[in-house]
Amino acid sequence: MKRWRTQMLCRLLLCVTILPTCWCAQGKYAQKLLTDLFTNYTSALRPVEDTNTILNVTLQVTLSQIIDMDERNQILTAYLWIRQVWFDAHLKWNKDDYDGLDTIRIPCSYVWRPDIVLYNNADDHFTGSMDTNVVIRHDGQMMWDSPAITKSSCKVDVSYFPFDAQQCRFTYGSWTYNGNQLDILNAMESADLADLVENVEWVVLGMPANKNIVQYGCCADPYPDVTFTLKLNRRASFYVYNLLIPCVMISFLAPLGFYLPADSGEKVSLGVTVMLALTVFQLLVAEIMPPSENVPLIGKYYIATMTMITTSTALTIFIMNIHHCGPDAKPVPKWAKKVILQYMARMCFVYEVGENCLSPQSEKEEPPLVRNTNCGMNGQAGPGREDCVFKMETGHEAVGSSYAEEREDVDQAMSPIGSIGKNPTSNYSAWKHGIYMSMDCGEAGGQTRCRKGGVSDGERRDGEVSCNSQSSERMVLRNIEYIANCYRDQRATQKRTGEWKKVAKVLDRFFMWIFFIMVFFLSLLIMGKAI
Repeated sequence: MKRWRTQMLCRLLLCVTILPTCWCAQGKYAQKLLTDLFTNYTSALRPVEDTNTILNVTLQVTLSQIIDMDERNQILTAYLWIRQVWFDAHLKWNKDDYDGLDTIRIPCSYVWRPDIVLYNNADDHFTGSMDTNVVIRHDGQMMWDSPAITKSSCKVDVSYFPFDAQQCRFTYGSWTYNGNQLDILNAMESADLADLVENVEWVVLGMPANKNIVQYGCCADPYPDVTFTLKLNRRASFYVYNLLIPCVMISFLAPLGFYLPADSGEKVSLGVTVMLALTVFQLLVAEIMPPSENVPLIGKYYIATMTMITTSTALTIFIMNIHHCGPDAKPVPKWAKKVILQYMARMCFVYEVGENCLSPQSEKEEPPLVRNTNCGMNGQAGPGREDCVFKMETGHEAVGSSYAEEREDVDQAMSPIGSIGKNPTSNYSAWKHGIYMSMDCGEAGGQTRCRKGGVSDGERRDGEVSCNSQSSERMVLRNIEYIANCYRDQRATQKRTGEWKKVAKVLDRFFMWIFFIMVFFLSLLIMGKAI
């Protein structure tokens, strides 16, 4: 055990003694190599032995992170690692002459570098790659790795926003050397995505590389370049939950405006409120989209929904006008009764109280207005005078029993300017001391007389009682006929108004289902793009 410890201490002392000597030797040879290489070296000229020789530069790009995609300004900001490899004919050495030193790392400003730039650079300051060290091998191979934050122009197509896919290109080429002096080669068929940091909005599908040889109009020589196409697919979850679903929910409120009762007074207000809400979402989309002719998909959905809401609001105003038709409105046309009140009402499940889909309520016909042509006006009877007096269903006894109750009303109803009813007269009649006096029998000597004149006093009193009874009965019948006619007119007006209200209700339900179907299919179309 003691012997083993002694051996370990000897080895440790040997290493501590020899290693500084090796390091000093390496540093000494590296300094000597740097001095020998750059004694007659210039970084201004292309490092080839023959000026007609084409210098090949191998380009490799590694995508590290997508920092930002500005759709409105069409600028993509990305973090790249750029590797350029070429051979410098003037920077070679024999590693055995320098104690086996095969590589050195020096600042890139000491050596010649190819002027490869990003053609579609959109940076305001136009900054290039970072000035990092260059790795030089003993055979003259130069490898320059430099990170760069690039801002490149990218043509953004927002036709299917937020379910869109974009392709952004990075075109690298020499700014001054043509293809006969410097050629660019692809290190790999695509960019390296192994160290990519995932973006919260975009999914990187790939970044293939293609070499192009372009001849510009200014020069006859070809100019090669390497184009990396970055394929991106947008993550639409954020926009679906914050822009699309609220819009769909608001859109389904628009058809419900037809379901609101017309007397609530909120039908038009609901449509206007929904319109304002969609306008706010439309402005949010317009702020982040570029001002191009390509209208995004969600913008088309907003416009279509706003158009439907505008149409529904206009139809609501039209239907409310139908609902509030007054008693002076014309009757419902026959075609409207047949098409709207029969067929469309069954289609939209609109029934009155007591109706169902199998046995719709039949219309009750109003009894015809019956007028007794045998009755004279204001106590004047025709040939059938006795039939006029006793025309009521309950007979003379019923009239006599109700005479005391209706006498006061009849007395108030009659006026000296004529009788009440739809057939006014120019004669005068009134009640006086419980006796109905009529002025249509003529006047003699300034005194009012009854219809039966020229008889004795006793017969006259009997005639007055009979005339009084017959006249009161006729007056009651005339007033009852007037009341019945007013009731029939009122029922006819109510029926006409009710028919117009039912027409409005049927139209409300019909347009409600139509707009529900339209909103559903529009929402299904926009959601189908997400799937």
